Amino acid sequence: MSNALDQKEAEFALKVRRALDESITTLPAASLDKLAVARRTALARKKPEKVVVPVFAPALAGAGMAPSLGSPASGSSGKRGRFSRLTLAWPLLALVVGLAGIAYWEDQQRTAELADIDAAMLSDNLPLDAYLDHGFNAYLTRNH
Repeated sequence: MSNALDQKEAEFALKVRRALDESITTLPAASLDKLAVARRTALARKKPEKVVVPVFAPALAGAGMAPSLGSPASGSSGKRGRFSRLTLAWPLLALVVGLAGIAYWEDQQRTAELADIDAAMLSDNLPLDAYLDHGFNAYLTRNH
């Protein structure tokens, strides 16, 4: 919303500037002096420009702009373009490898839990009905 207000202010300033430029030859010297004083006063009161501080952005945030980094129109060499594309691909590759590692580890954990339950079932002398009970797995995990 402030961007729209800034744009309206800029348009108003341009309109005032055009009107003053068109009628400057018809203004008396006293009015020109008053306008010069007002301009100096306005410049003295002007707020300092906003300083834009760069914010950390993940490497993939600019992925949509990657082709322009290595395009011939931007003036960079082909070798640098390939390097910048590889730089953008490394975080994605690390994410895929990490997710695959997590999935493998969870599968190993689940297999180990099932092996423990199977070993407990084979080593006990329980009737067959105990193995069919739905709470039996919970009973085994509580006791181990």
